[in-house]
Amino acid sequence: MKAIVAHAAHDLRLEERDTPAPGPGQVAVRMQAGGICGSDLHYYHNGGFGTVRLKEPMILGHEVAGVIEGVGDGVGLTKGQLVAVSPSRPCGSCAYCAEGARNHCLNMRFYGSAMPFPHIQGAFREVLIADASQCVVATGLSAGEAAMGEPLAVVLHAASQAGDLMGKRVLVTGCGPIGLLAVLVARAAGAAQIVATDITEFTLAKAREVGADVTHNVADAPDALAGYSAKKGHFDVLFECTGVAPVVASTVSALRPRATMVQLGLGGDMTLPVQAMTAKELVLKGSFRFHPEFAIGVAMMQSGRLDLKPLITHTLPLDQMQAAFDLASDRNQALKVQIAF
Repeated sequence: MKAIVAHAAHDLRLEERDTPAPGPGQVAVRMQAGGICGSDLHYYHNGGFGTVRLKEPMILGHEVAGVIEGVGDGVGLTKGQLVAVSPSRPCGSCAYCAEGARNHCLNMRFYGSAMPFPHIQGAFREVLIADASQCVVATGLSAGEAAMGEPLAVVLHAASQAGDLMGKRVLVTGCGPIGLLAVLVARAAGAAQIVATDITEFTLAKAREVGADVTHNVADAPDALAGYSAKKGHFDVLFECTGVAPVVASTVSALRPRATMVQLGLGGDMTLPVQAMTAKELVLKGSFRFHPEFAIGVAMMQSGRLDLKPLITHTLPLDQMQAAFDLASDRNQALKVQIAF
């Protein structure tokens, strides 16, 4: 089978790998669709992010869906079923798994991650052997929609960190796929107002399409959020999806006292206006991965409660993987770029 392998920054190769067979409790998934994520782009452009660096060749990819073509013993799934495959594989037995915090598993095996060494190989391959417990049947969805289950789960976990959004005024900074999913989820959760910021008109137009009430191009108007600072601020909740320190700092004056800041963007260490945050009693929460939210997100798409099709802007064949990664890097024309396997 073929797999997409990152060797170093800008060294992406389509390589041959052995096609394994499923063991007990496992399934063989013939890949149909794989979405290129921000972390994939970090490996592609920079060889990693922060302290996480490629130390050996690694198959990329973790936003995937495919059709079951083989089953091992003790598996209730059947051949031919379309499944969304969760990349989250906690051990189930460590202290954090026992606490119900499986996204913090001490022995996590998350597809396409260079955090541990040896690296956890990813899912951008023509045939993936997965635990049956990772697979959520995605009947009624396209393969592309099913592959959106992973980024949706990331945002659903972030929304759980934010708490009840009903009637809240929500600010979303950064309108890449995660930011746009935050707009969709906040709208579905009953937010009274959603304001989104970004630096390209393409992404801001998409934000309005999926539910943002107001958008601001902060490249053209860097002080756009200043208008929300009267009376100690306007917004109850921030979904920060850029990971850029000046962007995070610029939101503080626009947040109401006791507002909740949920940080999703990963951009490295940063300096924040802690004194101003303290005076407002702001709550800063990180949001890292997910676990139970994966199946919840697939069910929300199946019910029609969330429509993620507008976020899938391009689908390219496997032999055009290089073009797909370059396109996914261009926020002036692309959002979620998927590879058709």
